[in-house]
Amino acid sequence: MSLQFELHENVGTGMTIKIGNAPCSWGVEFGDDPRNPSWERVLDECKAAGYEGIELGPIGFMPEDPAILGEALARRDLTLIGGVVFRPFHDAAKWDEVMDASVRTCRALVAHGARHLVLIDSISPRRAPTAGRPMEAEQMREPEWREFVGRIRTIARLGAEEYGLTVSIHPHAAGFMDFEPEIERLLSETPSNLLKICLDTGHSHYAGFDPVPFMVKHVDRISYVHFKDINPAVRADVVANRTGFYDACGKGIFCNLGDGLTDFKAVRQLLLDNNYQGWCTVEQDCDPEGDTSPLKDAAANRAYLRSIGFN
Repeated sequence: MSLQFELHENVGTGMTIKIGNAPCSWGVEFGDDPRNPSWERVLDECKAAGYEGIELGPIGFMPEDPAILGEALARRDLTLIGGVVFRPFHDAAKWDEVMDASVRTCRALVAHGARHLVLIDSISPRRAPTAGRPMEAEQMREPEWREFVGRIRTIARLGAEEYGLTVSIHPHAAGFMDFEPEIERLLSETPSNLLKICLDTGHSHYAGFDPVPFMVKHVDRISYVHFKDINPAVRADVVANRTGFYDACGKGIFCNLGDGLTDFKAVRQLLLDNNYQGWCTVEQDCDPEGDTSPLKDAAANRAYLRSIGFN
């Protein structure tokens, strides 16, 4: 079995990969949040920290005029990797919002030659109190589940068939696509040529399962990877206290790579063994006004990855 990716950088032992970052590492979760840093600062610091590419971030954060963003990326020699639709797929009443964000994201990605469209069910008040508690989390009843999956399939078809993108599902804490059983069910009910997996190492641990065995099981379906680490002490605290996701980010649940639960050396070996080729994107969600230095953390994460062979 092998993962299908574009060829890029040589990583020491024959693996070809490029390492990117994402605006969420600068605290950008919503495009219209007045606390966000400027998009130019994010691009500048991403480049300064040693990355070759960046994700689009939430639609509306970076300019949607291709000429403006294209020139800015080219001037910094950065590649646009992909984009995330982080919207309430679980809420039928918000379908117009989901569709609008999806179409705009697809157009932006195609305009810059990006490949990856990542779908995330955003945080639901019904799920937020049980993030990290799979045995307690509310489950959708069958009719609601079928409609939920139908909305995911619709956007997957939009991205794949109308825009030629590689579409993946990204499990995320406090949404309805979070824990391993529901991920497995979605995968079993959706064609593999339509919907791939964006495996996020940190959200896997947040949900209570080890990403490495999951990657082994689904190696042929993983099209993209987010590198994220998670502080076990903070995770235990926020799960015990039912802390909201963004408050957990403010508490530092997502730590620097190599300082938490994720075994990145094992992840690297798995990628090597399966001829993984393409992009891996670092994410370290933080509070945009928190006591952190996104540039310092981004540089430290890039240095750590180099130290274990991701050159």
